[in-house]
Amino acid sequence: MAAYDLGPHHPLKPERFTLAVDLMRAYGLIGEERNLDPVHPIEFFSPSGPASGADLALVHDEAYIATVKDASAYPERYRFVTRHGIGVGDTPAAHGLHDVAALICGGTIAALSRVLDAPGPARSFAPAGGLHHAHRNSAAGFCIYNDPAVAIAVALRERPGTRIAYLDIDAHHGDGVQEAFYDTANVLTISLHESGRYLFPGTGHAEETGIGAGTGYAINVPLPPFADAECYKVVFDEVVAPVLAAFSPDALVAQCGADAHHADPLTHLGLTLSGMRDLYRRIVEIADASCGGRLACCGGGGYGTYSVVPRAWTMLAAVLAGVDVPDALPEEWRARSSSMSDEEAPRTITEDTAPPGDPGTALEHTRSVVTQLLRSVTLLK
Repeated sequence: MAAYDLGPHHPLKPERFTLAVDLMRAYGLIGEERNLDPVHPIEFFSPSGPASGADLALVHDEAYIATVKDASAYPERYRFVTRHGIGVGDTPAAHGLHDVAALICGGTIAALSRVLDAPGPARSFAPAGGLHHAHRNSAAGFCIYNDPAVAIAVALRERPGTRIAYLDIDAHHGDGVQEAFYDTANVLTISLHESGRYLFPGTGHAEETGIGAGTGYAINVPLPPFADAECYKVVFDEVVAPVLAAFSPDALVAQCGADAHHADPLTHLGLTLSGMRDLYRRIVEIADASCGGRLACCGGGGYGTYSVVPRAWTMLAAVLAGVDVPDALPEEWRARSSSMSDEEAPRTITEDTAPPGDPGTALEHTRSVVTQLLRSVTLLK
Protein backbone atom coordinates (compact mmCIF):
# COMPACT_ATOMS: atom_id res chain seq x y z
CA MET A 1 0.00 0.00 0.00
CA ALA A 2 3.01 2.27 0.46
CA ALA A 3 3.32 2.22 -3.33
CA TYR A 4 0.51 4.80 -3.35
CA ASP A 5 3.13 7.44 -4.04
CA LEU A 6 2.34 10.53 -6.10
CA GLY A 7 5.94 11.73 -6.31
CA PRO A 8 8.81 12.89 -4.10
CA HIS A 9 7.54 16.46 -3.85
CA HIS A 10 3.88 15.62 -3.38
CA PRO A 11 2.45 16.50 0.06
CA LEU A 12 0.56 13.20 0.50
CA LYS A 13 3.34 10.82 1.43
CA PRO A 14 3.03 7.10 2.23
CA GLU A 15 5.39 7.62 5.18
CA ARG A 16 2.48 9.15 7.10
CA PHE A 17 1.09 5.65 7.63
CA THR A 18 4.21 3.49 7.25
CA LEU A 19 5.88 5.43 10.07
CA ALA A 20 2.69 5.07 12.09
CA VAL A 21 2.78 1.29 11.72
CA ASP A 22 6.51 1.36 12.57
CA LEU A 23 5.72 3.31 15.74
CA MET A 24 2.96 0.88 16.73
CA ARG A 25 5.47 -1.92 16.30
CA ALA A 26 8.23 -0.07 18.19
CA TYR A 27 5.89 0.42 21.12
CA GLY A 28 5.08 -3.28 21.15
CA LEU A 29 1.47 -2.60 20.22
CA ILE A 30 1.59 -4.94 17.20
CA GLY A 31 3.98 -7.48 15.75
CA GLU A 32 6.03 -10.37 17.06
CA GLU A 33 7.61 -8.29 19.82
CA ARG A 34 4.25 -7.15 21.18
CA ASN A 35 4.68 -6.41 24.89
CA LEU A 36 1.60 -4.37 25.70
CA ASP A 37 -1.52 -6.07 26.99
CA PRO A 38 -4.50 -4.55 25.18
CA VAL A 39 -8.02 -4.89 26.48
CA HIS A 40 -9.18 -5.65 22.93
CA PRO A 41 -7.10 -8.33 21.16
CA ILE A 42 -5.06 -7.13 18.20
CA GLU A 43 -4.78 -9.07 14.95
CA PHE A 44 -2.58 -7.68 12.21
CA PHE A 45 -4.14 -8.83 8.93
CA SER A 46 -3.93 -8.08 5.23
CA PRO A 47 -6.89 -7.87 2.86
CA SER A 48 -7.68 -10.99 0.89
CA GLY A 49 -6.92 -8.98 -2.23
CA PRO A 50 -7.66 -5.75 -4.04
CA ALA A 51 -11.18 -4.51 -4.62
CA SER A 52 -12.59 -6.13 -7.74
CA GLY A 53 -13.78 -4.27 -10.80
CA ALA A 54 -17.36 -4.95 -9.69
CA ASP A 55 -16.58 -3.51 -6.24
CA LEU A 56 -15.08 -0.33 -7.70
CA ALA A 57 -17.99 0.05 -10.14
CA LEU A 58 -20.38 0.41 -7.20
CA VAL A 59 -18.89 3.89 -6.70
CA HIS A 60 -16.92 4.76 -9.85
CA ASP A 61 -17.90 4.89 -13.54
CA GLU A 62 -16.42 2.26 -15.85
CA ALA A 63 -14.94 4.99 -18.07
CA TYR A 64 -13.16 6.49 -15.10
CA ILE A 65 -11.78 3.11 -13.98
CA ALA A 66 -10.48 2.59 -17.53
CA THR A 67 -8.74 5.97 -17.37
CA VAL A 68 -7.10 5.07 -14.05
CA LYS A 69 -5.79 1.85 -15.59
CA ASP A 70 -4.46 3.75 -18.60
CA ALA A 71 -2.79 6.38 -16.40
CA SER A 72 -1.23 3.59 -14.33
CA ALA A 73 0.21 1.89 -17.38
CA TYR A 74 1.20 5.01 -19.34
CA PRO A 75 1.64 7.92 -16.91
CA GLU A 76 3.72 9.83 -19.45
CA ARG A 77 0.51 10.43 -21.44
CA TYR A 78 -0.78 12.56 -18.56
CA ARG A 79 2.27 14.77 -18.06
CA PHE A 80 0.73 17.81 -19.73
CA VAL A 81 -2.97 16.95 -19.82
CA THR A 82 -5.63 15.97 -17.33
CA ARG A 83 -8.26 13.30 -17.91
CA HIS A 84 -10.91 12.54 -15.34
CA GLY A 85 -8.95 14.56 -12.78
CA ILE A 86 -5.69 12.65 -13.30
CA GLY A 87 -2.66 14.45 -14.67
CA VAL A 88 -1.67 18.07 -14.26
CA GLY A 89 -2.62 19.24 -10.78
CA ASP A 90 -2.99 17.67 -7.37
CA THR A 91 -3.54 14.05 -8.49
CA PRO A 92 -0.80 13.15 -10.99
CA ALA A 93 -0.51 9.88 -12.86
CA ALA A 94 2.00 7.30 -11.66
CA HIS A 95 2.91 3.72 -12.51
CA GLY A 96 0.77 1.10 -10.80
CA LEU A 97 -1.72 3.46 -9.17
CA HIS A 98 -4.75 1.40 -10.18
CA ASP A 99 -3.42 -1.72 -8.50
CA VAL A 100 -2.36 -0.05 -5.28
CA ALA A 101 -5.50 2.11 -5.02
CA ALA A 102 -7.62 -1.02 -5.50
CA LEU A 103 -5.58 -2.77 -2.81
CA ILE A 104 -6.19 0.11 -0.40
CA CYS A 105 -9.89 -0.27 -1.15
CA GLY A 106 -9.53 -3.97 -0.39
CA GLY A 107 -8.04 -3.10 2.98
CA THR A 108 -10.93 -0.85 3.94
CA ILE A 109 -13.44 -3.42 2.68
CA ALA A 110 -11.76 -6.01 4.92
CA ALA A 111 -11.75 -3.64 7.90
CA LEU A 112 -15.48 -2.97 7.64
CA SER A 113 -16.35 -6.59 6.84
CA ARG A 114 -14.51 -7.84 9.94
CA VAL A 115 -16.47 -5.43 12.09
CA LEU A 116 -19.86 -6.29 10.57
CA ASP A 117 -19.21 -10.05 10.76
CA ALA A 118 -18.04 -9.98 14.39
CA PRO A 119 -20.42 -11.58 16.91
CA GLY A 120 -19.99 -8.64 19.27
CA PRO A 121 -18.10 -5.37 19.63
CA ALA A 122 -15.18 -5.08 17.21
CA ARG A 123 -12.80 -2.36 16.09
CA SER A 124 -10.52 -2.16 13.08
CA PHE A 125 -8.09 0.31 11.55
CA ALA A 126 -7.01 0.63 7.90
CA PRO A 127 -4.39 3.40 8.11
CA ALA A 128 -3.64 3.53 4.37
CA GLY A 129 -7.29 4.24 3.60
CA GLY A 130 -9.48 7.30 3.97
CA LEU A 131 -9.08 8.62 0.40
CA HIS A 132 -12.41 10.41 0.60
CA HIS A 133 -12.24 12.96 -2.25
CA ALA A 134 -12.44 10.65 -5.27
CA HIS A 135 -15.69 11.10 -7.20
CA ARG A 136 -17.72 8.79 -9.40
CA ASN A 137 -16.12 10.13 -12.55
CA SER A 138 -12.88 11.77 -11.46
CA ALA A 139 -9.92 11.80 -9.15
CA ALA A 140 -9.60 14.74 -6.78
CA GLY A 141 -7.63 15.92 -3.79
CA PHE A 142 -4.87 13.28 -4.06
CA CYS A 143 -7.48 10.48 -4.17
CA ILE A 144 -7.82 7.94 -7.01
CA TYR A 145 -10.45 5.51 -5.66
CA ASN A 146 -12.73 6.34 -2.75
CA ASP A 147 -12.02 3.42 -0.41
CA PRO A 148 -14.49 4.39 2.37
CA ALA A 149 -17.31 4.71 -0.15
CA VAL A 150 -16.36 1.45 -1.89
CA ALA A 151 -16.22 -0.40 1.43
CA ILE A 152 -19.63 0.92 2.48
CA ALA A 153 -21.13 0.12 -0.93
CA VAL A 154 -19.79 -3.45 -0.77
CA ALA A 155 -21.26 -3.83 2.73
CA LEU A 156 -24.67 -2.67 1.48
CA ARG A 157 -24.50 -5.04 -1.51
CA GLU A 158 -23.56 -8.06 0.59
CA ARG A 159 -25.78 -7.27 3.56
CA PRO A 160 -29.08 -5.84 2.28
CA GLY A 161 -30.79 -3.61 4.80
CA THR A 162 -27.55 -2.72 6.60
CA ARG A 163 -27.34 0.82 7.94
CA ILE A 164 -23.90 2.42 8.02
CA ALA A 165 -22.88 5.72 9.59
CA TYR A 166 -19.82 7.51 8.25
CA LEU A 167 -18.03 10.07 10.45
CA ASP A 168 -15.27 12.15 8.87
CA ILE A 169 -12.95 14.25 11.08
CA ASP A 170 -10.41 15.08 8.37
CA ALA A 171 -9.84 18.83 8.06
CA HIS A 172 -11.20 18.62 4.50
CA HIS A 173 -14.85 17.92 3.73
CA GLY A 174 -15.61 14.27 2.97
CA ASP A 175 -17.20 15.27 -0.32
CA GLY A 176 -16.72 12.05 -2.29
CA VAL A 177 -18.34 9.84 0.34
CA GLN A 178 -21.21 12.28 0.80
CA GLU A 179 -21.74 12.35 -2.97
CA ALA A 180 -21.81 8.55 -3.21
CA PHE A 181 -24.68 8.23 -0.72
CA TYR A 182 -26.39 11.60 -1.03
CA ASP A 183 -29.71 10.06 -2.08
CA THR A 184 -29.95 7.10 0.31
CA ALA A 185 -31.28 6.76 3.84
CA ASN A 186 -29.17 3.65 4.54
CA VAL A 187 -25.98 5.67 4.95
CA LEU A 188 -25.67 8.63 7.27
CA THR A 189 -22.67 10.85 6.47
CA ILE A 190 -21.33 13.30 9.05
CA SER A 191 -18.37 15.52 8.19
CA LEU A 192 -16.55 17.82 10.61
CA HIS A 193 -14.16 19.97 8.61
CA GLU A 194 -12.67 23.38 8.13
CA SER A 195 -15.23 25.54 6.36
CA GLY A 196 -15.15 25.44 2.58
CA ARG A 197 -14.90 29.23 2.67
CA TYR A 198 -11.23 28.76 3.51
CA LEU A 199 -10.21 25.28 2.38
CA PHE A 200 -10.44 22.71 -0.42
CA PRO A 201 -12.80 21.35 -1.70
CA GLY A 202 -15.01 24.35 -0.97
CA THR A 203 -18.05 22.22 -0.11
CA GLY A 204 -19.56 20.84 3.07
CA HIS A 205 -21.91 23.67 3.96
CA ALA A 206 -24.53 23.11 6.64
CA GLU A 207 -27.21 23.43 3.94
CA GLU A 208 -26.00 20.24 2.21
CA THR A 209 -28.38 17.69 3.71
CA GLY A 210 -29.09 15.09 1.02
CA ILE A 211 -31.66 14.67 -1.74
CA GLY A 212 -34.63 12.37 -2.35
CA ALA A 213 -34.66 9.45 0.07
CA GLY A 214 -31.40 10.74 1.47
CA THR A 215 -32.76 14.08 2.59
CA GLY A 216 -31.63 14.64 6.16
CA TYR A 217 -28.96 11.92 6.04
CA ALA A 218 -26.01 14.17 5.15
CA ILE A 219 -24.79 16.35 8.00
CA ASN A 220 -22.01 18.90 7.64
CA VAL A 221 -20.32 20.87 10.39
CA PRO A 222 -18.12 23.57 8.79
CA LEU A 223 -15.66 24.72 11.44
CA PRO A 224 -13.86 28.06 11.61
CA PRO A 225 -10.07 28.35 11.46
CA PHE A 226 -8.40 27.57 14.81
CA ALA A 227 -11.30 25.42 16.04
CA ASP A 228 -9.86 23.57 19.04
CA ALA A 229 -10.76 20.67 21.32
CA GLU A 230 -13.50 22.67 23.05
CA CYS A 231 -15.13 23.34 19.67
CA TYR A 232 -15.07 19.64 18.82
CA LYS A 233 -16.50 18.78 22.24
CA VAL A 234 -19.51 21.03 21.60
CA VAL A 235 -20.08 19.45 18.18
CA PHE A 236 -19.77 15.89 19.50
CA ASP A 237 -22.01 16.53 22.50
CA GLU A 238 -24.76 18.40 20.69
CA VAL A 239 -24.69 16.98 17.15
CA VAL A 240 -22.64 13.82 16.58
CA ALA A 241 -23.66 11.76 19.60
CA PRO A 242 -27.42 12.46 19.43
CA VAL A 243 -27.55 12.03 15.63
CA LEU A 244 -25.82 8.65 15.78
CA ALA A 245 -28.07 7.57 18.64
CA ALA A 246 -31.12 8.50 16.56
CA PHE A 247 -29.82 6.76 13.41
CA SER A 248 -28.76 3.59 15.30
CA PRO A 249 -26.42 2.18 12.61
CA ASP A 250 -25.16 -1.37 12.35
CA ALA A 251 -21.59 -0.03 12.22
CA LEU A 252 -19.69 3.23 12.24
CA VAL A 253 -16.96 4.02 9.70
CA ALA A 254 -14.66 6.80 10.93
CA GLN A 255 -12.29 8.61 8.60
CA CYS A 256 -9.56 9.86 10.93
CA GLY A 257 -7.46 12.21 8.84
CA ALA A 258 -4.87 13.87 11.07
CA ASP A 259 -4.74 17.24 9.31
CA ALA A 260 -6.94 18.93 11.90
CA HIS A 261 -3.75 19.34 13.94
CA HIS A 262 -2.85 23.01 14.40
CA ALA A 263 0.61 22.63 12.84
CA ASP A 264 -0.57 20.94 9.65
CA PRO A 265 0.94 22.90 6.73
CA LEU A 266 -2.16 22.70 4.52
CA THR A 267 -4.96 23.49 6.98
CA HIS A 268 -5.89 25.96 9.71
CA LEU A 269 -7.63 24.09 12.54
CA GLY A 270 -6.50 24.03 16.17
CA LEU A 271 -6.32 20.51 17.61
CA THR A 272 -3.32 19.38 19.63
CA LEU A 273 -2.15 15.78 19.78
CA SER A 274 -3.73 15.39 23.22
CA GLY A 275 -6.93 16.85 21.80
CA MET A 276 -6.86 14.35 18.96
CA ARG A 277 -6.46 11.47 21.40
CA ASP A 278 -9.49 12.73 23.34
CA LEU A 279 -11.40 12.84 20.05
CA TYR A 280 -10.52 9.21 19.29
CA ARG A 281 -11.69 8.19 22.74
CA ARG A 282 -14.98 9.95 22.17
CA ILE A 283 -15.47 8.21 18.81
CA VAL A 284 -15.02 4.83 20.52
CA GLU A 285 -17.50 5.80 23.25
CA ILE A 286 -20.08 6.88 20.69
CA ALA A 287 -19.61 3.69 18.66
CA ASP A 288 -20.11 1.64 21.82
CA ALA A 289 -23.31 3.55 22.58
CA SER A 290 -24.83 3.75 19.09
CA CYS A 291 -23.88 0.56 17.22
CA GLY A 292 -22.75 -2.04 19.71
CA GLY A 293 -19.09 -1.09 19.42
CA ARG A 294 -18.73 -1.95 15.72
CA LEU A 295 -16.21 0.64 14.56
CA ALA A 296 -14.07 0.59 11.41
CA CYS A 297 -11.49 3.38 11.21
CA CYS A 298 -9.37 4.47 8.27
CA GLY A 299 -6.64 7.06 7.87
CA GLY A 300 -6.88 9.97 5.46
CA GLY A 301 -5.04 13.25 5.17
CA GLY A 302 -2.27 14.63 7.32
CA TYR A 303 0.76 16.54 6.12
CA GLY A 304 2.87 16.62 9.24
CA THR A 305 4.23 13.45 7.72
CA TYR A 306 7.13 12.51 9.96
CA SER A 307 6.01 13.51 13.43
CA VAL A 308 2.36 14.48 13.79
CA VAL A 309 0.49 11.86 11.76
CA PRO A 310 2.42 8.78 12.97
CA ARG A 311 1.95 9.82 16.58
CA ALA A 312 -1.75 10.62 16.10
CA TRP A 313 -2.55 7.30 14.43
CA THR A 314 -0.52 5.35 16.98
CA MET A 315 -2.67 7.03 19.63
CA LEU A 316 -5.74 5.97 17.66
CA ALA A 317 -4.54 2.36 17.49
CA ALA A 318 -3.89 2.39 21.23
CA VAL A 319 -7.34 3.79 21.95
CA LEU A 320 -8.93 1.12 19.74
CA ALA A 321 -6.96 -1.55 21.61
CA GLY A 322 -7.87 -0.12 25.00
CA VAL A 323 -4.27 0.37 26.10
CA ASP A 324 -2.07 3.32 27.03
CA VAL A 325 1.34 3.60 25.39
CA PRO A 326 4.28 5.17 27.26
CA ASP A 327 4.68 8.89 26.65
CA ALA A 328 8.38 8.59 25.76
CA LEU A 329 8.85 7.68 22.11
CA PRO A 330 11.02 4.61 21.40
CA GLU A 331 14.53 5.77 20.49
CA GLU A 332 14.84 3.49 17.49
CA TRP A 333 11.71 5.04 16.00
CA ARG A 334 12.92 8.57 16.74
CA ALA A 335 16.15 7.83 14.90
CA ARG A 336 14.27 6.45 11.89
CA SER A 337 11.89 9.43 11.75
CA SER A 338 14.72 11.96 12.10
CA SER A 339 16.70 10.29 9.32
CA MET A 340 13.77 10.73 6.93
CA SER A 341 13.14 14.43 7.60
CA ASP A 342 15.03 17.64 8.21
CA GLU A 343 13.93 17.91 11.84
CA GLU A 344 14.73 16.08 15.04
CA ALA A 345 11.86 13.81 16.03
CA PRO A 346 9.87 14.76 19.14
CA ARG A 347 10.75 12.98 22.36
CA THR A 348 7.24 12.10 23.51
CA ILE A 349 4.02 11.04 21.85
CA THR A 350 2.18 14.12 23.16
CA GLU A 351 4.93 16.74 22.69
CA ASP A 352 3.38 19.73 20.98
CA THR A 353 3.52 23.45 20.40
CA ALA A 354 0.83 25.93 21.38
CA PRO A 355 -1.87 26.37 18.74
CA PRO A 356 -2.29 29.85 17.23
CA GLY A 357 -5.47 31.88 16.94
CA ASP A 358 -8.21 32.99 19.29
CA PRO A 359 -10.02 29.92 20.69
CA GLY A 360 -12.79 32.13 22.09
CA THR A 361 -13.72 33.44 18.67
CA ALA A 362 -13.56 29.93 17.17
CA LEU A 363 -15.83 28.56 19.90
CA GLU A 364 -18.36 31.35 19.40
CA HIS A 365 -18.44 30.65 15.66
CA THR A 366 -18.76 26.90 16.26
CA ARG A 367 -21.69 27.42 18.60
CA SER A 368 -23.47 29.43 15.91
CA VAL A 369 -22.99 26.57 13.41
CA VAL A 370 -24.31 24.07 15.96
CA THR A 371 -27.34 26.28 16.64
CA GLN A 372 -28.11 26.32 12.91
CA LEU A 373 -27.82 22.53 12.73
CA LEU A 374 -30.06 21.98 15.75
CA ARG A 375 -32.78 23.90 13.92
CA SER A 376 -32.41 22.04 10.63
CA VAL A 377 -31.19 18.45 11.20
CA THR A 378 -34.28 16.21 11.03
CA LEU A 379 -32.65 13.40 13.04
CA LEU A 380 -32.37 15.81 15.97
CA LYS A 381 -36.09 16.63 16.00
